[in-house]
Amino acid sequence: MAYVITQACCNDASCVATCPVNCIHPTPDEAQFKTTEMLYIEPDTCIDCGACVDACPVAAIFPQDQLSDADARYAEINANYYEKYPLQEGWQPLQATDAKRVDLGTLRVAIVGAGPAASYAAEQLLVHSDVEVEVFEKLPTPWGLIRAGVAPDHPGTKVITDAFEWTAAKDGFQFHLNVEVGKHVSHDELVANHHAVIYAVGASSDRTLDIPGEDLPGSHAATEFVAWYNGHPDYADLSFDLSGERAVIVGNGNVAIDVARVLTMDVAELAKTDIADHALEALRHSNIREVVLLGRRGPAQAAYSTPEFLALGNLANVDVVIDPAELELDAASTHLLESGEAEPSTAFKVQLAREFAERPGTPGNKRIVFRYLASPTAVLGTDHVEAVTVVHNELVAGADGSLSARPTEHSETLDASLVLRSIGYRGRPLEGVPFDERRGTIPNDHGRVLESVDGAPVNGVYVTGWIKRGPSGVIGTNKACAKETVRGLLEDFQSGSLSRPVGSRKELTKLIAQRQPARIDHRGWQAIDAAERARGAASGRPRVKITDIDEMLGASRIRRRLPLIKR
Repeated sequence: MAYVITQACCNDASCVATCPVNCIHPTPDEAQFKTTEMLYIEPDTCIDCGACVDACPVAAIFPQDQLSDADARYAEINANYYEKYPLQEGWQPLQATDAKRVDLGTLRVAIVGAGPAASYAAEQLLVHSDVEVEVFEKLPTPWGLIRAGVAPDHPGTKVITDAFEWTAAKDGFQFHLNVEVGKHVSHDELVANHHAVIYAVGASSDRTLDIPGEDLPGSHAATEFVAWYNGHPDYADLSFDLSGERAVIVGNGNVAIDVARVLTMDVAELAKTDIADHALEALRHSNIREVVLLGRRGPAQAAYSTPEFLALGNLANVDVVIDPAELELDAASTHLLESGEAEPSTAFKVQLAREFAERPGTPGNKRIVFRYLASPTAVLGTDHVEAVTVVHNELVAGADGSLSARPTEHSETLDASLVLRSIGYRGRPLEGVPFDERRGTIPNDHGRVLESVDGAPVNGVYVTGWIKRGPSGVIGTNKACAKETVRGLLEDFQSGSLSRPVGSRKELTKLIAQRQPARIDHRGWQAIDAAERARGAASGRPRVKITDIDEMLGASRIRRRLPLIKR
């Protein structure tokens, strides 16, 4: 019986090298890996050995005959992939190509950020015993978007932090949490105290709609809403108007689906998760009955992934509503699907949309409505959001064959009291570090930071994650990205280009203590983690997040027995 990869797949490819028969694809060295939604197991080749199950950091792999009803269609999804991409005879597992180290002394590396990209980079560096890694994070807690971005009803995805904890516990690793680069320590000081600096700060700025009324109260970035319900301390004091019956989300990617799900799912189910208490209380009193997602292009170009779209069909007391008329494809999309040129995931998502469109609604259910070929042109209201004007689009093929949305003369107005934009992210510039304003990333060549887009490399400065490649991929995509960056860094160190006198860990810790006495180390984070888990255990939840920074600082000192330091 073959094994099957399911929704929680993080794409970090830990399973690939463990498979003795080479049946898990795409691998990081295959072109499809950069755009794949998940990994797939070839059903006819799988020998049922279970090696991949042990290697999977998020417990996403199951025997086909043990799939739950909710996951049953992943057997079909796995098989569909290999209809288009059959295994090639003689394929070999991915081989490690990391640069070999030579004895040049201890390599000291600073990593700015503590999310998945940073954690994977630290993991790759600490394979070597003579490496010291210092991780700087402005929040008192690590793990970035896994803590502050992953939806609370996706606990399986968050299990990846267990692997990151193993890295953080190594002797060569040190946390500097609650320490902000640019405020408590400068870029130049990082360079002076390390042979190399890796920026892994993500893409924290959201894109804007640039339409009238976008700044009205009741109109927000979806990133703010996500950070609010996940207990990010910078967003815990925000409020969102849930008094109306309809919310409109601009965009139809996975973040948009997460938000729609949180707004409509049973609060009793959310109460079993690590959702922030303030958000849980607000959602208990929510009047929202319908969430409309606006996608500017058609169902064949929808941004959401197959696993997230499929999972909506299992949401209790919620109807997924799609107008069959909006599933009539343009000529180019029709050709793509009928010719077999489309990716298997694209064809499956269109098929699934048609299945949702055929489902009868249930009276009394809440609704998640997908609108395709629709773009907002204005947010209406006097002192608060009251409605959204929506224009209907048509797809137009460009000279290169790509399809773009063009507005037609047809428009409509949707009443709404809450508008959330989820149309993409971009990085923010960092003092002392080159920045590409057009792409919203740090210019780089395979992770080596460049002086400008076409400039020379900046010695000793590197980048990984979304700030390197833009907001693409999923959590595990950052592993291959970090490997590439670390490979280049080690090559540079081996060549001698990074060899120079630098400050020691002791000197750096002394400097940080002077600038930020409220710094939190790994033991301090463990104390916060233990406090949150203890609170959760009392109410049958995985954790109850602390959202106040002063309270986090107090919790961090319980285990360390240090005096309280006023900020």
